[in-house]
Formats: sequence, C-alpha cells, structure tokens
Amino acid sequence: MDGLEDFHERTDGHVSENKEMKEYFVNINGIDVKATYSEENMRDIFIPLLEKLSGLQKEKDRRILVMLAAPPGAGKSTIASFLQKLFNERDRSKSIQAIGMDGFHRRQEYLQTHSITRNGKEVLMVDVKGAPETFDLDKFTERIKIVSSGEKCGWPVYNRHLHNPEDNVITVDSDIVILEGNYLLLNEEGWRELPEYADYTVFIRANEDLLRERLVERRLSSGHDRGGSERFVEFSDLYNARTVMEKSREADLILNLNDDGSYTILRKGPDCRAET
Repeated sequence: MDGLEDFHERTDGHVSENKEMKEYFVNINGIDVKATYSEENMRDIFIPLLEKLSGLQKEKDRRILVMLAAPPGAGKSTIASFLQKLFNERDRSKSIQAIGMDGFHRRQEYLQTHSITRNGKEVLMVDVKGAPETFDLDKFTERIKIVSSGEKCGWPVYNRHLHNPEDNVITVDSDIVILEGNYLLLNEEGWRELPEYADYTVFIRANEDLLRERLVERRLSSGHDRGGSERFVEFSDLYNARTVMEKSREADLILNLNDDGSYTILRKGPDCRAET
C-alpha cells in the first residue's frame, strides 16, 4: 500500500543547504525521510511551480486546489511537504497546506470482509490495501468538492496504529491546498471526474525498477522482513503503480523521477513558465 504517510503525525521538516544541493529532512509516519533536491531542480521546477500557484491564486482571488498524483514510491508525500515548507520560506502573505488521500481508505473491518478480483483470482481487499477499490470514493469526492469550493472543512488522516482512518483530524483553511495521492488523475469511472475540481495538476512518472527498490526499502524501514516486503511489493504496490502509470490522465505539469533522485520536466501546460 502506498501512503501510510500520516500528515497529522508529520513533524516539521528542516533543510540543510550546500552550494549545489538542498537536503530536506522530515519525519513521515514515524519514518525519518531524507530527500535531496538539486539547485537546478529548485531553480527550474519547484520555485517556478510555487510562483505559478501563487500567481494563480492571486488571479482567481480564492482558494486553489492543486492535485499531485504519482505512483507509490515516487515520493509525492515528501514533495508535497517540501513544497509547503519552501513556499512558507518565500511567501508568508498567503497560506499553503499539503494533505493526502489516505484518510479515505475504507475501514479495516470492511476490507477484511470484502473482496475484489486480481489477476483472475478473488482476493480480500485487505490484501491489496491501497488499490483504487479500497478507498471510499464517494466520501472522497464529496470532501474534494468542499475543499474546491473554498469552505473551511475537516480532513481525515490514516492512523497507522489503528489501521483505520480518523475523520476531521486536519482543518483545511489555506489559500493554496496541495492534495497528493495515487489516483487523483485515474481515467476510470468515478475517478476521472476528480480533476474537474482542481485548478492545477501535477503528475510524476518513474521507472518501475526504481519504484520497486524504493518500495522495498520503505517496507524494510517499517520493520518488515525482506522476503515479505518483496512479495508484497510485487503483488500489491507495483500492480498499483502500473495502474497509476498506465491509466492516469494528462496533467498540466508532468515530471520524471530519475534514478539519481532528481527530476526532469516531461511536459508543461501552456500556462507554465517557459524554460530559460
């Protein structure tokens, strides 16, 4: 399952800089994460993106909703957190907030008693937790509508200790909201309507071998053994990753996560700042 990231339990990240790199340290769901971003990525991608979002919010004079979609293992939760941190360092006149979709997982008791078909076999939802079917799409859609409308509202998080969501843990009240999740751009029934509520969309692609390596390492960091981690990643996480990579709609900005952890721009929409 991608995204045991619990924004409620995330500690504030801090940044360490040298001449060429910016190291970002943050604790996500009890796991210490270190992400390294190049000055080139800062200059050409992240800062222009934040300037774009700030300008868009000013132009529309209301809350804007940004959807950041990526396959499991692509680091979208860390990027969302980093963008929030970077924005706050540069502009305190507006507020920005990063939230995730994991609080909309169906409850554990539901997942343990309902099944789906995977590769021609019937499997319990709990064994493929993180697949699109394991989310409460109706509830998710309704809450997105409220956020998009600009209303102040509660937002759920996933409690890793209870293995269940907890509602209204976060209060969404910012000028710019970055919503991250695997299936925000999924071009399937029910899901394909979600981008209609977004003012801007971002998608991150990545090589499957890189995702496999990162996903296994993440499970190992959570205390799982290597054999079990590799089996779960192959059966569940990578299946979900392929779903995201192969069935997502086009985004305004498409990035590629490179093997060295850097990013390159694959596509910019017409409203994006041109490369220099």
